[in-house]
Amino acid sequence: MTAPSTPHGPITVRVFTQRLSATPRGARLARHLALHQLAAWGVPYGTDASDAVAAIVAELAANAVTHGRVPGRDFELRLALVPGSVRIEVADTRTPQRPPGPGDVRPPHPLAEAGRGLVLVDALADRWEVLERAPGKTVRAEVDLPGWLRLFRA
Repeated sequence: MTAPSTPHGPITVRVFTQRLSATPRGARLARHLALHQLAAWGVPYGTDASDAVAAIVAELAANAVTHGRVPGRDFELRLALVPGSVRIEVADTRTPQRPPGPGDVRPPHPLAEAGRGLVLVDALADRWEVLERAPGKTVRAEVDLPGWLRLFRA
């Protein structure tokens, strides 16, 4: 018995993973690496999707450095180009500090100097969640790429 043929051929999932120092420099590098990787995958710089991913990576990396930092431990950036979207994951090793999840994020006071990062993630990501890991947590967000399925062909 043979499997039914698919009209489009196989789907390729592309993954990029990098550990970065939990410093402001590491957070900046995460954003630059994400933009470079998206361009390599065919998602052009300056598009809505590229800009959204860059902002989400910047905010999640800054949060990992500011709130999730454990001395001597890095944070991890993982990008995956999956059918229909880009998945962003930023993982840190700090366990006690868990950020609010989707639906729990509240805008800060208008004059507050901080607290807008997850508000931006909530606004820019099509989906996002906070996952437990040992030790620490992972914040995963996805940005849809409508009409870009040609990127996934092998």
